[in-house]
Amino acid sequence: MNRAPLEVDRPETVASPALLLHWDAVEENLRRMIAMAGEVSRLRPHVKTHKLTQIVARQVELGITKVKCATIAEAEMSARAGAMDVLLAAHLTGPAIFRLLALQGAFPAVKFSALADDEQALRALGAAAVAAGQTAVVLLDLDVGQGRTGLLPDARASAFYRMMGEVPGIVRGGLHVYDGHLHQEDPAERTAACEAAFAPVTALRAALEQAGLAVPLVVAGGTPTFPVHAQRPGVECSPGTCVLWDAGYAAHLPDLIFETAAVLLIRVISRPGANRLCLDLGHKAVASEMPQPRVIFPALPDAAVVMHNEEHLVLETGRAAEFPVGSVLYGIPWHVCPTVALHGFVHVVRGGAVGEKWTVTARTLAIQF
Repeated sequence: MNRAPLEVDRPETVASPALLLHWDAVEENLRRMIAMAGEVSRLRPHVKTHKLTQIVARQVELGITKVKCATIAEAEMSARAGAMDVLLAAHLTGPAIFRLLALQGAFPAVKFSALADDEQALRALGAAAVAAGQTAVVLLDLDVGQGRTGLLPDARASAFYRMMGEVPGIVRGGLHVYDGHLHQEDPAERTAACEAAFAPVTALRAALEQAGLAVPLVVAGGTPTFPVHAQRPGVECSPGTCVLWDAGYAAHLPDLIFETAAVLLIRVISRPGANRLCLDLGHKAVASEMPQPRVIFPALPDAAVVMHNEEHLVLETGRAAEFPVGSVLYGIPWHVCPTVALHGFVHVVRGGAVGEKWTVTARTLAIQF
């Protein structure tokens, strides 16, 4: 799963449960991401995975000035870190409208954009933008099979896109396509499914442009379909998880080779039976929105989860006697994005040494705006 060591020097200096960020692995993942895209202008990485100012700033240093985010907090963090083009992949309602406009006012040099698939919400955003003396760039959100948000890429979407340009305060920004339901393990099957899902988008874009409606931007995909969209001209790619990687994608996406950069440091706090270990890794420290396994322990490949509570994880393993109370274990989160959101800070590891603590700036729903 990972060729770089997960362990750190002097683990006794780190209180557990802790989230370690192996910076050398982050750097390598950024390098591979850029290589896969072919050029930095094709990239609009999603920051929801790491929520860290320092990673956005490093991407900017590498020439990646565009990002995608999920919350106002992530958008603000990205602007403060130097990103110049921030897509808030969210449908704005209520106070979120005014928060985005306030953010635009505070960072006039940054291009912000958002999503829409509902006329009433779009007109509310346009009216607020006009009242604030601004405009709002909006991408039409398309549903290519996930069924979460967006319009099907058909005649209704075409009519909606035309209408967008007629709403005062709204500027048509293009199309947004997220195919998060596509994560087939077989790369050929995933590629075929991605091509089939995107074909109506290609047709829609061509029809809009033939009708004289500019489509300045198409943002497509996540990490699983990144290799497919990276080969597609005229499309920006928005992978996210690949920057940190996790056990889930490593297990199910064999064609994507990235390094494990986010690792949990945990301790054995009790041995409640001959073959049991109780660890200080509860729901509050690792993403728990899915069935077990929620974390993989390379040192205990035979371990089976007995129970998982707020502060505890109990494992059953025939090797329990090898791990006395106080032993340190290293775990790889199955789903890293919501795991990062549970930690107030990460311990940065360079060359095996634990150094700075970085605040996970955008883990909350609000920073300032």
